[in-house]
Amino acid sequence: YTSAFVEPQDMAPSIAGPTTHSYGLICGVMVALKRGQVPTLLDTGNPKFLLRKLRETERPYLISSPAILHTLARLLPAGEQIHATMTSGTLLPDPWFGQIRAKSKHMFQQYGCSEAGCIAINPDVQAANEVGYVLPRFALRDAGTASEPKEIAVERKGVLVETRDLGYRRDDGMLVFLSRLDDLINVSGLNVYPKEVEDVVMTFAGIGDAVVFRKQDAFAGERVALLFSAEHAVDRTQLRQWCAERLVAHQMPTEIVQVERIPRQANGKISRRDVAVRYGTGEFAPVRTEAA
Repeated sequence: YTSAFVEPQDMAPSIAGPTTHSYGLICGVMVALKRGQVPTLLDTGNPKFLLRKLRETERPYLISSPAILHTLARLLPAGEQIHATMTSGTLLPDPWFGQIRAKSKHMFQQYGCSEAGCIAINPDVQAANEVGYVLPRFALRDAGTASEPKEIAVERKGVLVETRDLGYRRDDGMLVFLSRLDDLINVSGLNVYPKEVEDVVMTFAGIGDAVVFRKQDAFAGERVALLFSAEHAVDRTQLRQWCAERLVAHQMPTEIVQVERIPRQANGKISRRDVAVRYGTGEFAPVRTEAA
């Protein structure tokens, strides 16, 4: 890890997240100690305090979750940047990525799974789905292509680890993530990648977060369902029109519900399966709005 990822070696590691998880513990604390650095553990409960500590640190390298990085990016005034940020755990929505990238002088991303640890690192993130270059200790089983993506699977010392993630490796070696295989929505035989729909929804004025998930359908097998949160009540007719102008027919959400808050976990991840189950039980009460 440290030999393949040398960019932060002269930066001050600052960890804003749980150190009981491999991301904070191994990639944060243990890697810093391996480099001969002293990591700083930061409380994530108060974003303004977190920003103050970063400002007091020379060349801070912030290792944190997408949700925390997004909050900090929104709080930072125009023209101010964090020296370096690292994201991991879940793919950033494109609007979030744009905000975080603009407020980071350097931005890193790493990709991995519990069974294999860190698999790839991107030392200069230019797009949210560019998860990195595969570390030398791993061999990628099948690189796939943009037109024919494959399950990301790596081998080390004769042990094969299948990630259940769909992606491909570009000609320049960059590993590109498309979706969790379990999250794909099959609409009449056509695949829908939830993030593509979410990115379109989140460009609608005022919408701050969204999650797309599958809903069973008697005719198409599966359909696209959408929960979103916004700064104000959103006219769903206008939102449907916005989506119709930017998505193809099978990507269109057939059910759209505005909620107070999208149920993200502490690390910023969303369990679409859990959201679908909770939605099916009627747990998510829609925000009251005059416009349907």
